[in-house]
Amino acid sequence: MRIGVVSDTHLSAPTDWLEKAFARHLAAADAVIHCGDMTGRSAWSYFLQHPCFYCVQGNMDDYQLAVDLPPRLDLGLDGLNVAVCHGWGYKAGLSRRIYEAFGPDYDIIFFGHTHAREDSQYGRTRCINPGSLREGSLAIVTLDAGKISTEFVSL
Repeated sequence: MRIGVVSDTHLSAPTDWLEKAFARHLAAADAVIHCGDMTGRSAWSYFLQHPCFYCVQGNMDDYQLAVDLPPRLDLGLDGLNVAVCHGWGYKAGLSRRIYEAFGPDYDIIFFGHTHAREDSQYGRTRCINPGSLREGSLAIVTLDAGKISTEFVSL
């Protein structure tokens, strides 16, 4: 299973640049996960064209979008326990704080907020941040028989 993971889009509406990035890197993924700070409903609606799209609220989403998005998701993907959140507070040490808040029962926790790529492991849990899509970063995460591999893509 290939998962396109993005965060921190910070767009109120889709742009030509977003449409090209979506077509090239996300459209063919089995699932697309957005870790928050989509910002606007029009951008969110654009991502809904993917048949398996998940999104959580971020701290910068406009109110009318944020009320319709969950702050966190718990998913079962390819037999793995997966959580998705945006993140909060200080950027330094965020993955550790997220891991401690969620607990050790997850195989993967996808998060954003820091705008920095990260793939850290705590116990059996991988904490993966794709970086900021607006700043030209996303991740392709491949799940294969319990194995997790992460490829960061620069746009």
